[in-house]
Amino acid sequence: MSARELPTPAPDVQPETATFWAATLDGTLLLQRCATCGRAGYYPRVVCANCHSTDLADFAASGRGTIYSYTVTTRGILEYADAGAYVVAMVELAEGPKMITNIVDCDPADLAIGQPVEVVFVDTGGGGALPRFRPAAWES
Repeated sequence: MSARELPTPAPDVQPETATFWAATLDGTLLLQRCATCGRAGYYPRVVCANCHSTDLADFAASGRGTIYSYTVTTRGILEYADAGAYVVAMVELAEGPKMITNIVDCDPADLAIGQPVEVVFVDTGGGGALPRFRPAAWES
C-alpha cells in the first residue's frame, strides 16, 4: 500500500508536541536528546523517559532505521476501518529510539526484520504530517 492510500488522521497537537508536528510539515523527523544522560528519545515529552531530567533538546533525526517488528493488519478500526491490509511496524531509528508506524510503498511479503527503512511524510491537512517508513535503497 502506498503512503498516500492509507488514512491520514490529523494529529492531536499539544504544547509539548507542537515543535515536532511543525517540523514534520518541513519533512524533518525531530527527536529529543537528554543533556543529562545523553539518550535520544521519541515521542516528544517534557521529561526524559530514562533519567527524568527536564533538560531535553530537539534535534533532526536521520530518518533512517530498521524494522524491529511488524504485522500485516487486515481489520483496522476508526479511520483505518476500510483501509484493507496494511503494515503496522516498530521501527528502530538509527539514533536509538523505537517508534510505531506504518511501512508503505512495498509488498508486505517482501518485508523482513532488520530491513533498512527510511521516513516519508504524508501531510494530514491538520497541523502535521504523519511519519511513515518505506524500504530503503541503502544497507544498514
